[in-house]
Amino acid sequence: MSKHFSFAAEAEDDSDVVFRDVITLALLGFIALVIILLPHINPPEKKRTEQEVAAPGNVMIEARWDDGIDADVDLWVQGPQDRPVGYSNLAGEVFNLLRDDIGFRNDVSQLNYENAYSRGIVEGEYTVNLHMYFNRADSWPVPVTVLVSTVKPSGTTRTTRQILVSEVKLRQLGEELTVFSFQLDADGELVDGSVSSAPRKLVTAPTGGYNFDAYKQ
Repeated sequence: MSKHFSFAAEAEDDSDVVFRDVITLALLGFIALVIILLPHINPPEKKRTEQEVAAPGNVMIEARWDDGIDADVDLWVQGPQDRPVGYSNLAGEVFNLLRDDIGFRNDVSQLNYENAYSRGIVEGEYTVNLHMYFNRADSWPVPVTVLVSTVKPSGTTRTTRQILVSEVKLRQLGEELTVFSFQLDADGELVDGSVSSAPRKLVTAPTGGYNFDAYKQ
């Protein structure tokens, strides 16, 4: 029996092998390129987290009064070498007023509080005042609790620590009371012996003056 041998068939088989080898090498090269570029296209989550926790800490100040009293107590704060911040001046270089509470009006939370926070912890002196803007309840005195906390990065978390708290009583319309002034050092630590309640005026009247008649309605 004779065997028939085809050079054409052998050449075709060789070309198929070469083609498969080329495709395989190209695929491996593409995979290697993706592996090399992937860290640059999508940085690891850990690096993003480290950048987030490296953000500056904050000084947070909150004033709370009885939720059952329909009163407008204004929080006023002043950071180091900054202008006073309150309802008529919502932002300075250091502080922002986050919430201006006017009592029961336009308040679905049914909570009485105001708060302010700083963008970073700045070394120097801070002052916290309260102002009795209006009291529809006409209930006196109005006790108000004021808290000061610092928020600083600590490893991969942000650590909140309360450094001051005080309860004061507002006894009449228009009263402005300095709850405390204090100093923080470059590390955001409370300076020993720096806390004082010596009166300092921070309230800045709005343009055109106060409109108390609007609050009587």
